[in-house]
Amino acid sequence: MPGMTGFAGLENYEYLLTDPALWAAMGNTLLLVGWVLAITVVGGTLLAVLFQQEFPGRGIARVLAISPFFVMPTVSALVWKNMMMHPSNGVLAWLAESIGLPAVDWFSSLPLTSIVIIVAWQWLPFALLILLTAMQSLDEDQVEAARMDGAGPIAIFFFITLPHLKRAISVVIMIEMIFLLTIFAEIFVTTSGGPGLATTNLAYLIYIRALLDF
Repeated sequence: MPGMTGFAGLENYEYLLTDPALWAAMGNTLLLVGWVLAITVVGGTLLAVLFQQEFPGRGIARVLAISPFFVMPTVSALVWKNMMMHPSNGVLAWLAESIGLPAVDWFSSLPLTSIVIIVAWQWLPFALLILLTAMQSLDEDQVEAARMDGAGPIAIFFFITLPHLKRAISVVIMIEMIFLLTIFAEIFVTTSGGPGLATTNLAYLIYIRALLDF
């Protein structure tokens, strides 16, 4: 900054730690990561069990389910913003109006929820891919023996399938956490951290402080 001289010392750290925006961003980051992890792990596990079953067109369905993971974050954010969640012309607005409900302005009234939906849509295929791969190694003889002993689908899921997927689920959680802590493009394209600080996470706060406020 012109006119500013001298050594800052720890003033920048003091400024950051006393900045209310930091704690709001940390809270948003925890909520974003927590909800996306919950949606992707639960949804990925259920979809992996579903796609493990034999049904017509399973191969095509698997490819379609995994394909959102290969869409660039910026592109998917633009698609959700302009085609899905737009309050006037979006698909969700059309669906709401078709059943007599008012359209929702997602990014104004439910900003953080909107970001969670977009990011979960992107990362659900990743969880599905890892968990479906783990499902391939499940011993079918063990499942068949459980069925012969009278175990139903729910018991087989909780006592055989879920313990088998435990290690794969931990891998999904670890890898997703690394990337979800740095979510930026989806916020930049859709809400720009707003309204106010409603969708500002740590990565976006760093961008604001370092590149906008210098």
